[in-house]
Amino acid sequence: MTSKQTGDKWLGELLRGHPVRFHNAFRMTQEIFFDLLGTLEQNHGLQGSRRTASREVLAITLYVLSHNECIRKASERFQHSTETASRYFSVGIRALVRLAEVVVVPEEGYFDSTPPEIAEDTRYMPFFKDCIGAIDGTHVHANVPVKNQVPYIGRHGTTTQNIMAACDFNMCFTFAMTGWEGSAHDSRIFNFAISDPKYRFPHPPRGIEAYNSFNLLFYVFV
Repeated sequence: MTSKQTGDKWLGELLRGHPVRFHNAFRMTQEIFFDLLGTLEQNHGLQGSRRTASREVLAITLYVLSHNECIRKASERFQHSTETASRYFSVGIRALVRLAEVVVVPEEGYFDSTPPEIAEDTRYMPFFKDCIGAIDGTHVHANVPVKNQVPYIGRHGTTTQNIMAACDFNMCFTFAMTGWEGSAHDSRIFNFAISDPKYRFPHPPRGIEAYNSFNLLFYVFV
């Protein structure tokens, strides 16, 4: 890698440049980038190395995720070897996953009362007084090695992951289950998520009478 514009120099140019250029590269503003960087450094283990700053590690990760780029193109853009770019991408992904474990959860006290979106709308109250959010599945394109592709081929003939997500009435995600093959049925993913405590599906807390027996009525499938 012999370019004079190293990855950190390119990143610095974007940070000092027009906001649209930065947003086009990383799908967020400079302010959000610095907020995210600080949070990941302080609380979720994001670190650089002697030669590479943590901001460049985050930039590599966001560049790959934002554009669905391969590591080879990211290594050219940031002027690192493919091994180094892959290692930094893994560091960034692990930090983001740890952040997701804190952020993608129900708000404190969310199960204590009927959401105002239900309680204050006569179309839904009292029929949906026990509804706590919405849950649905979506298919996201996946790059899968040829020998492993068959289970990931969905009804449209392409390789996908079947992702299940739940959100509250503020449109904030409260749960996500990723990685399932595109051919997997939604109900199979749902039953798997609620049956294993390690995935921390947002069950209502014990002691709330309305939720003594968990069933699909707690969610509106959209």
